[in-house]
Amino acid sequence: MTVSFGSFLSQLSDPALQCVVFLTLCVILVNGWTDAPNAIATAVSTRALPFHTAVRLAALCNLLGVTVMTAFNASVAESIYTIADFGGDVRGALCALCAALCAIVLWSAAAWVFGIPTSESHALVAGITGAAAARPGGLSNVQGDTWFRVVLGLVVSVILGFLLGRLCGFPAVRDSRRSPAFYRGAQTGGAAAMAFFHGAQDGQKFMGVFLLGVALAQGRRDTETFLVPMWLMVLCALTMALGTSLGGKRIIDTVGHEMVCLDARRGFAADCAGALCLLLCTLCGLPVSTTHTKTAAMLGVGSSVPGHPPDWKIARSIVLTWLLTFPGCGVIGYFMARIFLSFL
Repeated sequence: MTVSFGSFLSQLSDPALQCVVFLTLCVILVNGWTDAPNAIATAVSTRALPFHTAVRLAALCNLLGVTVMTAFNASVAESIYTIADFGGDVRGALCALCAALCAIVLWSAAAWVFGIPTSESHALVAGITGAAAARPGGLSNVQGDTWFRVVLGLVVSVILGFLLGRLCGFPAVRDSRRSPAFYRGAQTGGAAAMAFFHGAQDGQKFMGVFLLGVALAQGRRDTETFLVPMWLMVLCALTMALGTSLGGKRIIDTVGHEMVCLDARRGFAADCAGALCLLLCTLCGLPVSTTHTKTAAMLGVGSSVPGHPPDWKIARSIVLTWLLTFPGCGVIGYFMARIFLSFL
């Protein structure tokens, strides 16, 4: 599935497609608002980078991540594109997809109010699943193998991120040859790497749902020729950057100040651990969450050195939000789809 910019503009006269495009951009904006800040949280919280400079760096590296990794391996986008079958009825399928996107925005906005970094990646999967289940066929519309890869990615990214955080934390903290100023400078590279892989992971997911909406509007679901156009990559990266600049500070305060007390050394270690975990998962084609990966890496680094333990109470509240995302966002997606479909 691919679409040129001119072809896309020619189809925008369709009100249903307009609704899907608007809601998809809202979800990408919310992702930049609540999820993308995790990529730059350590660099900002240790004052290695000013907030707005970090946002600009994240925007550039998100675009590079989307571009490079999609050209190399678009399996993450394809996972979202093929995760559910909304049926052959074009209007009904588009209504269900709109309901799924509304559910994601509502869930993520509620998490942001409480300053909790939720995962739009898993909210996306849950919302689409719930909406697809509201269509004729129920849960049989959902691809079980894709769901297995999502759950596997969740488990692997959290465990691997935590272990890599501990592994990277020990040598960084005990390094007496390099000054904190060296590590503050190195955090620019760490933040860039995290933002790059955020684009490679989350950018692909949202481009997948964007192309899904265009395909449903055309009444087709071909997956043999899955190509992501450059204009969509640029649009995705810019929308994420706008979201981060609007509301990212609140999430950064939660994970970078309240949950874990980080200095430049531990901040750099967390960036390296998170980026390495995302690289491995992306190469394996596992759709994982940047939020889960980076938070786990920060907790791993924070627990690697005695004397400055993480605030496990805040960590538990974040994990609880993660666990509630699948059933919570799925149920919202299901009932919103039922409501939307009742007007057809």
